[in-house]
Amino acid sequence: MVRVPGATPVVHYPSIGSTNAEALAQARGPAPRWFVADRQTGGRGRRGRPWTSEPGNLYASLLLVDAGPSARLPELCFVSALGLYDAVRAVTGIDPLRIGLKWPNDVLIDGAKLAGILLEGTVLPDGRPVTVIGFGVNCAHHPADTPYPTTDLAAAGYPTAPMEMLGALDLALRARLDEWARGAGFDETREAWIRRAPGLGREVTVRFGDREASGVFEALDFSGAMVLRRADGVRETISAGDVFPSPGVQA
Repeated sequence: MVRVPGATPVVHYPSIGSTNAEALAQARGPAPRWFVADRQTGGRGRRGRPWTSEPGNLYASLLLVDAGPSARLPELCFVSALGLYDAVRAVTGIDPLRIGLKWPNDVLIDGAKLAGILLEGTVLPDGRPVTVIGFGVNCAHHPADTPYPTTDLAAAGYPTAPMEMLGALDLALRARLDEWARGAGFDETREAWIRRAPGLGREVTVRFGDREASGVFEALDFSGAMVLRRADGVRETISAGDVFPSPGVQA
């Protein structure tokens, strides 16, 4: 285990199946801790999708124990997105007009997805909740033929070493967790997310379960759910799904 003064401890692996799975397996150990791999052989994204995990990108999972009340832990998807957004800006100095957030926790550069963030959890025998926040950040390369356009930092003009990104992410995420304050500060987190989300007010299509819904992304409610105003005027509240620009609408 590696520790830089003032930073969160890091457990590093040259290769591992999944940093999220390893963090969950070691949930009874010290926390917070980062689990980082140069390469994953069993990386996965939301809904169990495989996540391409070749060397050159950052694959890192943060283990948190009792980060907040169980009912507030889903809010960490917004905290994690803001932390990564802040880290990318800190490392690259990118124009804020080129970077934004897509609901619920995707970081976009030039309208293309830069990273995958996956939250998973369990409960320890003593009842304390465990949250693992997994980050797959495209530093040097990105997958092709994906449902949503993807990019990487090098392609965007900002080649970045994975461990440099991890250092910035650790600092930024700790600041955002402090702001969130175990859920008491979610109003501030929500407002910060809204200010960085260019998709608000635009036509989108949300795919979830065995159906999809289209309309205007009208608001982010106070729980973090999307409020979608459909063409018939009905407002639908959506708590999970994959968001895409509606046909004919630029990302």
